[in-house]
Amino acid sequence: MRQARAEQLVERLGGRPLVLVGMMGAGKTTVGRRLAARLNRHFLDSDEEIEKAAQMTIPEIFEQRGEPEFRAGETRVIARVLKEHAVVLATGGGAFVNEETRALVKGEAISVWLKAEIDILFERVSRRSNRPLLKTANPRATLEKLIEDRYPIYAEADVTVVSRDVPQDAVAGDVVEAVLSYLQRQD
Repeated sequence: MRQARAEQLVERLGGRPLVLVGMMGAGKTTVGRRLAARLNRHFLDSDEEIEKAAQMTIPEIFEQRGEPEFRAGETRVIARVLKEHAVVLATGGGAFVNEETRALVKGEAISVWLKAEIDILFERVSRRSNRPLLKTANPRATLEKLIEDRYPIYAEADVTVVSRDVPQDAVAGDVVEAVLSYLQRQD
């Protein structure tokens, strides 16, 4: 059943990319890898692609060049990646917030917002030190402010899937079902 649904989705998508958007810690990379495996598609993470292109880590880019330069590079990388067919792309938390990037994604792909509650996000991002936007005196308050600013924009994605505290393979299955439903409504 699971494989049949995945094959159905591949057929419905044609070559259109699937782009995962949402907050840091929502599970975009983990879910994206599992989703790509299910759909037999190439997986890319925009943050990894940016680091390759810049030959620097994201924290280094933020520190040495600033957020505006990072966002410009992010838009260029996403534009390049979206030219590849049959890709699952996990984006950085701020990518879809950028108007130019959002327009690119909307024009070339199906966007999926992985929406997670603050407690899940905070618990997940607290495990990592590579989050430049959370290097503040009160990271939880910063995360709450980012959610307040970004959730109305993420809501513009084609599909919303709740990133729950369950195995991420289950969330990948939720994405398959949600995108299939979305595409059926488009007919």
